[in-house]
Amino acid sequence: MRNITPNRLVLSYILDWIVIIIIAAIGYTWSNQTPIHRPFSLTDPSISYPETKHEKVPFEIALILALFLPALVIALVILLRIPGHTVHKDTPRSIVWRYKLWEINAGWLGIALAVASAYAAAKGLKLLFGKPRPDLLARCDPDLENVAAYVVGGLGQELPGAPILVTSEICRNRSHGLTKTGFVSFPSDHASLSFAGLTYFSLWLCSKFSITFPYLSVIPPNHRNSHEEQTDTSEPNPHPESALSIRKEGAAPPIYVLIAPTIPIAVAFFIVASRWTDHRHHGVDLVFGSAIGILFAWIAFRLYNLPIRRGGGWSWGSRSCRNAFFKRIGVPSHVGNDNWAAERVESGQLALV
Repeated sequence: MRNITPNRLVLSYILDWIVIIIIAAIGYTWSNQTPIHRPFSLTDPSISYPETKHEKVPFEIALILALFLPALVIALVILLRIPGHTVHKDTPRSIVWRYKLWEINAGWLGIALAVASAYAAAKGLKLLFGKPRPDLLARCDPDLENVAAYVVGGLGQELPGAPILVTSEICRNRSHGLTKTGFVSFPSDHASLSFAGLTYFSLWLCSKFSITFPYLSVIPPNHRNSHEEQTDTSEPNPHPESALSIRKEGAAPPIYVLIAPTIPIAVAFFIVASRWTDHRHHGVDLVFGSAIGILFAWIAFRLYNLPIRRGGGWSWGSRSCRNAFFKRIGVPSHVGNDNWAAERVESGQLALV
């Protein structure tokens, strides 16, 4: 069997970073495209809000708050806290730094994947839906003297009081603020990006500081036996102290530690609320954008981090060199090896048909 150097493994993670950059670049490219312009009514109150010239949270600030600032904190926490008490104090510094660098790489991969994916998804959907923003009419400056020339729907011309739908051609303002950004209300990319990065960051903090609801890892044997005896007979539990021993299986964390993972979520809600008060998005735009962000945050966290309850604050380990780029048939995961199936067949644990 030929020797495979770790360079293959390193290259696979470099490829991961390249893919994430490509996803973000696709989203940026989509942000510069002209979306579909959905017809609208000149009497629609939902698009009649005034245009706010100065945003409370510009996109650049949202990106710093949702990606770069959490990435900095992730690195600082790992440098100060990892590997903690899990290794002997005499462990060589080279091994300790290997732990630190791997945790930083895993933490950054997760948050970068979450933010890039949510951003690209939101930008792509914006182009497809072409929904007018709440301040569209303020951007539009419609040609009210020739409304009939731009009518494409509605019964307003035949039925008094009924609405009419017009195309964006009625707008005399043809600036970038109308053609490129006036019809990209759904979904909110601020919401998707913010909740992607900050939800991931909140989950990451919960993992590293063991912040979770109390839970039962296993049922103590003495409690299980006494429970079975209680089920089989009508006699009272002969060992009441064993029933109480299950209380020692978990405890609530200190309340003050909940502050750390709560702050990122609060910041995400503030960013989303600012888009509402700035008249940039409708409510459903913000809810759907937030859901996109939370979904990608959960996916990215589960890809790179052990479950919060049982992971002890660690990320998953690296792939094996042989499975760095793809998993071979017969191997259960990316950490297996080429001899896994043969070893299981010999031991009788796997039957090949």
